[in-house]
Amino acid sequence: MRQAQALAAALGEPFRAWTLAPRTPWRWFAPRAVPGSSNAFGPTFERAMRTPPSLAIGCGRQSALATRLLRSRGARAVQILDPRIDTRHWDLVIAPEHDGLRGDNVVTLVGSLHPVDDLWLAAGRHAFPELGALPGPRTALLIGGASAHARFDGDTYETLLERVERIAREEGGSVLATTSRRTPAHVGSSLRDRLRGVPGLIWTDGADGPNPYAGLLAWADRIVCTADSVNMLSEACATWVPVFVAGHEQIEGRPRRFVESVLQSSRVRALDETLEPFAVKPLRETARVAAEVATRLSIGRDAK
Repeated sequence: MRQAQALAAALGEPFRAWTLAPRTPWRWFAPRAVPGSSNAFGPTFERAMRTPPSLAIGCGRQSALATRLLRSRGARAVQILDPRIDTRHWDLVIAPEHDGLRGDNVVTLVGSLHPVDDLWLAAGRHAFPELGALPGPRTALLIGGASAHARFDGDTYETLLERVERIAREEGGSVLATTSRRTPAHVGSSLRDRLRGVPGLIWTDGADGPNPYAGLLAWADRIVCTADSVNMLSEACATWVPVFVAGHEQIEGRPRRFVESVLQSSRVRALDETLEPFAVKPLRETARVAAEVATRLSIGRDAK
C-alpha cells in the first residue's frame, strides 16, 4: 500500500486508497484469473469495476489480481513488484532491479518506492520538533527482524546495540530508536536497558505514543538500520545523512542483491566501530519512476 500511495502522490493526480481483502478461493490463485474472479474482493469492489478509474495502481500479489480485473474493464493498470506471471496483463509493471524482471512494459528502480523527499522530511521535523533539541550527533536506529530472507541471531542484535550505545555515550550524542513488528521482544527490552541514561527516544509500539518514524529520519545526523527490509533501507537512503547497515551478511536472495548494490554504490556503509560521517547523495527513485509512468501512459498531457 505504501509504495502504491507514494507513486499515486508523485503522479500529482487525485486518488483513492483501497485496502483489499481477497476472499478464498481466489486469493490462493492471485494474480491468476480463474472463474468468478470478479467476486474475489467482495461486492464493493465488484460495483467499483462497473465504473473503473482511469488508472489503477497496485502493489503485491493480491492487488495484482485487482489491477488486472480493473484493466479488463477499461482502466490502465500499473502493478508494483513482480506479479510472477506474464507482465502483458498490465500496462506497466514496476519492479526493483534486484528482482531481475525485465520487459518492454517493465520499469525498474533501485530499492522501493516511498514518499521520502525534502518536503516529507521538512514535515517530519515540523511534526516532531522536540527531537531537534536533543544533543548531537543524533543517531537514528531502525531495528527490524528475521524474515524469509534474513537470518538474524543474538550476536547480530548484540553487536548492533553495543556499538550504538558505546558511540553515543562516548560522543555525548543521542539515539532515536524504533523497532518493527518483526523485532523480537527481548531486543526491545535490551534496547531500553542499554540506552538508559542516553538522551533520545525509543519507540516500539503505540504505547510509546505517536509513531515518530518521520521525525527520526528528518532529525537524524546518521542512520543505522538492520538489513532485513528493502523498504526501510530505501527510505533511509533517501535522506541527506550517512547510512550504516547491520546484519547484511545474514541476508539472502533478492534483498541481499539490493543491499550489495547500495554498499557498492557507497550510499551505504557496513556497520563499523566509529560511524564516522561520509559524503552522501540521496537515493530517490519515486519521482523518476512517476515521470516515466506519466510519459508512457500520457498522464496529465490533456491538462496541459
